[in-house]
Amino acid sequence: MSETVNEDLYRDAVELLRPGDIELAGAVVHTTYDSSAESMLHQLTLDAGGAVADHADVGDTYVYSGNDSDEFGVNQHQGLTLDGDEFVWECQQLLRDGTFDLVLYWEATGEEDAILEDIRGLDGVERVVGVTEDGFEL
Repeated sequence: MSETVNEDLYRDAVELLRPGDIELAGAVVHTTYDSSAESMLHQLTLDAGGAVADHADVGDTYVYSGNDSDEFGVNQHQGLTLDGDEFVWECQQLLRDGTFDLVLYWEATGEEDAILEDIRGLDGVERVVGVTEDGFEL
């Protein structure tokens, strides 16, 4: 995929973060997974959300998914706290040029570099681009 097309995705991700009631940070996670690996993609989504939750220090969380409600798309997932259903992270899975990209965002914690590094270490991750309201890092 061309870098220009990816940069359009990164700019779209930046726009998702603004303007908001809370400061958000995020990542575009390019994976090696195609549609035949959806169970591994699902696990990667859970693991990436887990990395966010670990650094957010919010206690136990659960995943609310698109297939649980008609309010979400089928490839949309949200991490919420067990105590109060508070937002921790959200993720959309996008199939682009044969492989999936994850667009993941969360409330900014000051731990963004550590979160991105944890996500980079997960199975199936090809590349991670950090995204903030101010732009993206290549």
